[in-house]
Amino acid sequence: MASRLFGRYARLLSRVSSQAPFAAARLPPPVAGPAAVQRAQGLQWNTERLMCEGRTITKENPYLDFPARTQLDDLLEKAEEPESILLAWAEHGGNSQQAANALIKWTQLVLKTNSKFNEQPPDVINNPRLLDIINTLSREVNTVWNSSLVNVLRALWSLRITNKDSVLTSVQTEVLWRVRRLSSKHLGFLVDWGANRKAPQDVALVNAALKQLELRWTEIADAKTVTALISKGYRMSPALMDRLEDKALELAESISAEEIRKVCVSLAAQSRRSVPLLRALSYHLMQKPSSEFTTPLILDMAFAYGKLNFNHSQLFQRMASELLPRVPELSSTDITRFAKSLGFLKWLHMPLFEAFSEHYTTNSEAYSTLQLCNLLMTLARLGFTPSKGEEFYTKVHSALEDSLSGLRPFLQTDVVWSLCVLQQAKPHYLIPLTEQSHVTKLTEGSTARVDNYHLKLLHIAATLQLEHPGSSDSPYSQSALSVPVRSSPLSPLQNSLREALQSLVGGTTEAVRTGVDTVYGWTLEGELVVDCDNKPVDMSQLKAPHLPRGGGNQPLPAGARRLAVLAWEFPNFGSKSKDLLGRFVMMKRHLQLAGFITVEVPYYEWLELKTDWQKLAYLKDKIGKAVAEDMAK
Repeated sequence: MASRLFGRYARLLSRVSSQAPFAAARLPPPVAGPAAVQRAQGLQWNTERLMCEGRTITKENPYLDFPARTQLDDLLEKAEEPESILLAWAEHGGNSQQAANALIKWTQLVLKTNSKFNEQPPDVINNPRLLDIINTLSREVNTVWNSSLVNVLRALWSLRITNKDSVLTSVQTEVLWRVRRLSSKHLGFLVDWGANRKAPQDVALVNAALKQLELRWTEIADAKTVTALISKGYRMSPALMDRLEDKALELAESISAEEIRKVCVSLAAQSRRSVPLLRALSYHLMQKPSSEFTTPLILDMAFAYGKLNFNHSQLFQRMASELLPRVPELSSTDITRFAKSLGFLKWLHMPLFEAFSEHYTTNSEAYSTLQLCNLLMTLARLGFTPSKGEEFYTKVHSALEDSLSGLRPFLQTDVVWSLCVLQQAKPHYLIPLTEQSHVTKLTEGSTARVDNYHLKLLHIAATLQLEHPGSSDSPYSQSALSVPVRSSPLSPLQNSLREALQSLVGGTTEAVRTGVDTVYGWTLEGELVVDCDNKPVDMSQLKAPHLPRGGGNQPLPAGARRLAVLAWEFPNFGSKSKDLLGRFVMMKRHLQLAGFITVEVPYYEWLELKTDWQKLAYLKDKIGKAVAEDMAK
């Protein structure tokens, strides 16, 4: 502070001394002496004395070494054709920096004007004028600026010059020597452009750049560099990716819609579910104008969120509203891709799916069998039925009649199971899938996958038995479709509900069954038989055709009703909805056809009950209402 004040005083004193010489005569001798005036005039120069040091630092002019602009620089800037670059160089020549600029500009123009250059490089690379540019650059590569040097390396890579070439080797060596002096932006360019290259020199260069980024990641200040680096995340360490995600979160406001798309797709490809970053990007994408919500962006964002299982209802609503008017213009691939992404997210937008079904009805010839299968599986998952279902399913059945039997066994099972959910399965679709030959084909793969498809076969067989009785001459084989034993841990809702059912019957084990695995492939949380007064009765000796062993030998008493208690967990519903997914709608339908009265206990009602007394009262009320509704039918 004192040095700054002294400097200002000295400059003022020198100005007064030069403009008014007579004032110096009026000053006291100690101040107005020659030495004092000479010292004050000397302080007019750009000097700065530090209080903590005993020396004077002279500020250097950063533009002293800036080269003068030549005619060659002007010609390079105005050139619009590769030949113009070569003519300008042959006429004027230049130094290594100008050779670097010429090579960069020539490569850009060649790639722009010759679309087939990458497939088959022309002989123009051997042009003497171009070789002179490259030789000039190679002789004095150490004088080329950092930004130009990085771009020269990219140009040489674009020209597909081999790694044995001396020019490329010299440029690579120079970049490697300077890697610590490169800015974070240039390091990002090196990683982005060289990530997919396999040559040892290129790999070493990219690794060196990544090492510097790990040490200097805080220097990254622009969104494009962050976006480019995240897109090459497969080359980076988890620690660097975590820091890049933090940096992207910091710069989220300045990231464009297209860059948001790239970041989300890259995160999805790497299975990195960074919730804070995804929330921030979703928020800022919501603020973008409609012109930036292009169809590729909408499709890619839906894919990324579906892959990462990330829900953002406001953004989905915006994307659906932007895409809805464009549905007639979309291809069958776009329709099935977007529908499948929304299916993974369990997010149903009724107008949009109505438009999808109409698109298929109008353009059914454009859909391949695989695309139709994906569309049907999505509709089944969400439990969506088109308003013009008859016309829609007429086209579906006509397309599946000839192609269904030729599908792979796993895909065929998925499609027929989806038709069962949608209540569109015909007996001749179902019967071949319950045969032992088809069951045997589904035993390949992991245990979880085999068990999953075994359950689907049980559901298909249940559909054949319950929804199409008498359509098959021979019932499905019980040995081929044995009921699996469940070993998954119970949820808090299941534990609490089963304890409440035991309390409801006063601890009488013969009056209630919990965790009942049925031959239909569905598991009941509880099973009760009540008399005409809604009181539980002993059912240990009663016939139970839904059990693998069939229960006892006594028929159900007159006036008695069999109840199935079902617990609906949070994943059983659609996103932001109280509507069950298609799988569980089919479960209710099957149990009702099997003679059960369903008592449904959704999680959002059960979790509000705090005491055992409230839970017992809730179950009694639910049972009474279910029986009353059945009697009203």
